Amino acid sequence: MRTCMTEQTVKKPQASNTFLELIFNILIPSLILMKLSSDEYLGTVYGLVVALMFPLVYGLYDFYKSKGLNFFSVLGFLSTLLTGGIGLFELDAEWLAIKEAAIPAVIGLVVLWSGFSHKPLLAKFLLNPAIFNLKLIYDTLAAKNLTQDFKAKIHRANHLLASTFVFSATANYVLAKLIVTSPAGTVEFNEQLGKMTMLSYPVIAIPSFVMLMAILVYVVKTMTRLTELKLEDLFNQED
Repeated sequence: MRTCMTEQTVKKPQASNTFLELIFNILIPSLILMKLSSDEYLGTVYGLVVALMFPLVYGLYDFYKSKGLNFFSVLGFLSTLLTGGIGLFELDAEWLAIKEAAIPAVIGLVVLWSGFSHKPLLAKFLLNPAIFNLKLIYDTLAAKNLTQDFKAKIHRANHLLASTFVFSATANYVLAKLIVTSPAGTVEFNEQLGKMTMLSYPVIAIPSFVMLMAILVYVVKTMTRLTELKLEDLFNQED
């Protein structure tokens, strides 16, 4: 794996605001669905529409700010639209469970498929020149004739990443089946949808994040073991 590196300074990407993501994608929609969907407030239809407007608007804002089209952002946008469609067209709640499982399943398949390409998706996102001193890492691996060994470890990590989405798809489906049992178009459906959205963070997002961090540790340990570089030398020191 040979990578041409330039001497130009890499501009570090801005980190997303996790606090705002939680507020606009989970907290506000959940509260609206659970508290304002009754006839005395917004009603079932308007309650669902208003709740879904928050993640949609935030997604458009994030797209405008990042100035780029992201595969995962597109899936999130489609997920929100599908949730709205299921509720507004009063489809069977089973479709919600299928949709909740389908989104992470599609991502997992894309990650798995990328492992058979020249560069796994994990390498594209994790091996970032804004984070790691890739020139030093790749040059050291090449000097030790361990480039192929490193590529094999990255492919293994990519498979592990795909498995986290399998977990997410399964957990999403089970959570939707257990919580959303009322017909779409009812106050109870909106309330249960809000409860499911609220619980999805501690039940699904946090375990998925822990697994992702474990994969990151695995990759970093692989780098230090194969290159025999110090941990601080792996990271980009440029301001």
